[in-house]
Amino acid sequence: MDIKVIAFDADDTLWVNEPYFKEIEEKFCNLLEDYLPRHTLVKELFKTEIDNLHLYGYGVKGFMLSMIETALRVSNHTLSITVIEKAIGFGKELLQKPIELLDGVEEVLKALKGKYRLVVATKGDLLDQERKLKKSGLEHYFHHIEIMSDKQEADFSKLIRHLDIEPSQFMMLGNSLKSDVLPVLAIGGHAIHIPYHTTWAHEHVEHKVEHQHFRSVAKIKDVLAIL
Repeated sequence: MDIKVIAFDADDTLWVNEPYFKEIEEKFCNLLEDYLPRHTLVKELFKTEIDNLHLYGYGVKGFMLSMIETALRVSNHTLSITVIEKAIGFGKELLQKPIELLDGVEEVLKALKGKYRLVVATKGDLLDQERKLKKSGLEHYFHHIEIMSDKQEADFSKLIRHLDIEPSQFMMLGNSLKSDVLPVLAIGGHAIHIPYHTTWAHEHVEHKVEHQHFRSVAKIKDVLAIL
């Protein structure tokens, strides 16, 4: 491998993210338990999120708006303003969650810095991702920060052109097969999947990935044995 740039996903690769969303989702379901059972509310909220992705993109603010929209729909617009205020409060709570680095992250960054150009390639809300990166204390490890509206083949191709390298010189590390692995492999790059114990349903991939440029490891420290 002639790897020159290693890109890291942020949420649930560098630090904890999805468990916080699950925690707020549980509070949201408890708030509306008089209208629908939990499993149905979860499905309704997910449907709203997916329907709104093309408008709001990924991140907490879109999730907050989707909570409000779902609450209004399932209650047939009979909710009190207090309930809406609580849903907004849930979103603000998410935006103020502490940054909890995953085990081994800083060890890996220290080992790789200087040997490769390290970048962050993540999607989500610009302000929130910038906040998390700053609070993480990891910013100084990275040559470049790319906060994308989405992670499709075109998005990675644009990033690789900006970095002035060939796709074969680029490696992506992340917890999502759908966002971090498949589009990178499709354009000729390398990818390492680092599974996380909980993943947003939208990121699930059912089929097994088999590719000469693909690896999967149990934890982030295991990438050092590959690199």
